[in-house]
Amino acid sequence: MSELDDFMFDLNGYLVLRQAVGQDLLARLGAEFDAFPRDLPRGQWYRGAQRKDYTSDTGYELHQAVAAGQPFAELIDHPSWFPLVRHFAGEEDSYLPGVFIDESIASIRESGGHHPVHSGGYRTALRGRYGVSHGAFRCGQVNVILALTGIGEGDGATMVVPGSHKSNFPHPLAGDYARGDRMDDLPGAVPVHLEAGDALLFVDGLMHGGSTRTNPGERRVLIYRYGPIWAGSRYGYVYDESWLEGLTETRRRVVCPVPLVRVGDAAPAEPGDGRS
Repeated sequence: MSELDDFMFDLNGYLVLRQAVGQDLLARLGAEFDAFPRDLPRGQWYRGAQRKDYTSDTGYELHQAVAAGQPFAELIDHPSWFPLVRHFAGEEDSYLPGVFIDESIASIRESGGHHPVHSGGYRTALRGRYGVSHGAFRCGQVNVILALTGIGEGDGATMVVPGSHKSNFPHPLAGDYARGDRMDDLPGAVPVHLEAGDALLFVDGLMHGGSTRTNPGERRVLIYRYGPIWAGSRYGYVYDESWLEGLTETRRRVVCPVPLVRVGDAAPAEPGDGRS
């Protein structure tokens, strides 16, 4: 983390983290993807994850992927991006510092698939809003997309519109998410090409989407969304207690930063991930 990171993130709304994950972990993650039951019906569960494809074009998507196997849990506080997401979305120097993973997705996209353009600073939801106050970042959500396969020309790269996280006007040619409009030729949008093991980190308010994959084979990525600890699961997922018990204390306090308190319970610990 550096002053240049702060400047470029503020300017563009994203950073590219080269070689964020090493070959051993990358291989173990790939093996987990190989084991996914491809015939899993939508709505059904695999381990602690549920198949919940965003659209018919976005591909095979397991939500709450963080609970789908040990390698996924290792990414919760991965040192390549965890200090950055805490810096941008963790409300540093407040009385409730720390981050919460409110969504995690394992995505497999084949030829023809894409993800429609969405977000942007214009009238964005507070959850994804970009903010800086008195020199401190106050982002509602910061996303990490980890590439498990190389994503170059024709591979369905994520596209972003740099600076759009602060836009005050709607993009006149962005189309409509509900219609599934593609962003391949959207003016101002640029593809972010990644090697396997690279990661794209961006504020959710940045206009983004997935370009059309035209090459054969698969685009495999993991998406982890981090926000302040007072956030809640987007789809209401609740983690299994036995799975939580198997996590390190730091990881447990990221996925469950504010434990439930019932009548008669002892006073709760201070919420957060245990760091200031």
